Amino acid sequence: MNSAIRRLAVAAIILMLALMANSTYLQAFRAGDLNARNDNRRVRDSQFSVDRGPILIGSTPIAQSKPSNDRFEFQRTYASGPVYAPVTGFYSYLYGRAGIELTQNSELNGSDPSMAFRRVIDVITNRRQQGASVTLTLNAAAQQAAYAGLSGKTGAVVAIEPKTGRVLALATRPSYDPNKLASHDLDEVSAAWKQLNEAPTKPMANRAVKELYPPGSTFKLVTAAAALSSGKYTPETKVPSPAELPLPQTTVPLVNENGQNCGGSDNATLTVALRNSCNTAFGSIGLDLKADALREQAAKFGFGERQLPELGAVASRFPADPNEPQTAQSAIGQYDVQATPLQMAMVAAGIANKGEVMKPYLVQSVKTQDLKTVSETKPESLHQAVTPEVSAQLTQMMVDVVANGTGRPGRIDGVDVAGKTGTAQTSKERPPFAWFTAFAPANDPKVAVAVIIEDANIPRNDIAGGTLAAPIAKRVMEAVLGE
Repeated sequence: MNSAIRRLAVAAIILMLALMANSTYLQAFRAGDLNARNDNRRVRDSQFSVDRGPILIGSTPIAQSKPSNDRFEFQRTYASGPVYAPVTGFYSYLYGRAGIELTQNSELNGSDPSMAFRRVIDVITNRRQQGASVTLTLNAAAQQAAYAGLSGKTGAVVAIEPKTGRVLALATRPSYDPNKLASHDLDEVSAAWKQLNEAPTKPMANRAVKELYPPGSTFKLVTAAAALSSGKYTPETKVPSPAELPLPQTTVPLVNENGQNCGGSDNATLTVALRNSCNTAFGSIGLDLKADALREQAAKFGFGERQLPELGAVASRFPADPNEPQTAQSAIGQYDVQATPLQMAMVAAGIANKGEVMKPYLVQSVKTQDLKTVSETKPESLHQAVTPEVSAQLTQMMVDVVANGTGRPGRIDGVDVAGKTGTAQTSKERPPFAWFTAFAPANDPKVAVAVIIEDANIPRNDIAGGTLAAPIAKRVMEAVLGE
């Protein structure tokens, strides 16, 4: 009997020690992860009673918490909700958080370790916990211009300050109203969530940073950069540019969209080839430089790297091992080349900034309610994509594209604009995508922008001329330059 009792006692002690060890482990090592889980209702009930900090553009809140007469005490509200939804995301009792509301959650609710001293003071002074404010880099006028320009279209706009990497605009359409997901009427929230997720237009998709597209002819900027950086080409070097370019290993040639040679010549200069967006010229360059050179140049502009962690941006990519025909297609932004609008804005910004690509960022600063700075983002260099000399050459070639070539709809009176149009094939059943990327002023760049329009269902020559995308980019650049 005593032996059985001892065994039972030992077993009970072991179980108690295991329970204590597990409890200690959870408290010491897992508490943060468990508290951050979107499906943790207990924590969410507690957090919904916190005066969550605002998300600001300058001193203007685009998301803030207001007192409410219900069990949650505070209601999250979004000014101009659909305009900023791809950036702010949402704060929902049922569906958690997205966007800045997710990645800056601990700062916004005041639980971040950097604010521990503030919380101690709050306890001592018996003051309610308050979250910090998060100030974004967005330019309100540029954001409104981008969103308005996308009206009636499916697409995205990203604008960057070339010298710093500050994101000035980030808009997508169709969009959604985060107020409907932040509501305290949970039945309405559930219905809104279902409707948004079942919508064929995918209004919750962040097309600016999380969707990958073939960049089409805007990628010719990367190919041109590789050509000029190789030392084998100058802006005046003549390259093969016939109406059709025979490709090795296949009987299918690469063709120019208009079925003609480039600018009236089978051997156009690199400047003329970019001005007229000649497929055969850049396919020829791709065959000459080989895939590795194109891939290395793309990587210097940021391909293969995930940027803007504030929004969980995906990495753009260049194909791993293309054969020669695939390399020629890749050189014109087709085959398996995939890029986000953010990435193509980075390409333009890098060229604008004397070849130096800056790390893009969206959060400018975090401050407590008494305006003490918790953190502030400083500009950071990412890569030297090309030399200042090559950057200057590319800039002049891009100015020529807007002044005399396919980018004319992007011209701004009294300002030299450097740009490149693009048309990207998807499938035979679907219309192509229209692209435009540019920066201005060319001699002292203040803004670089990329625009994509999905399903550009108009004549292809008009798309190549920038009919859809270039006017939107123009509005955004004018908004920044007009301030």
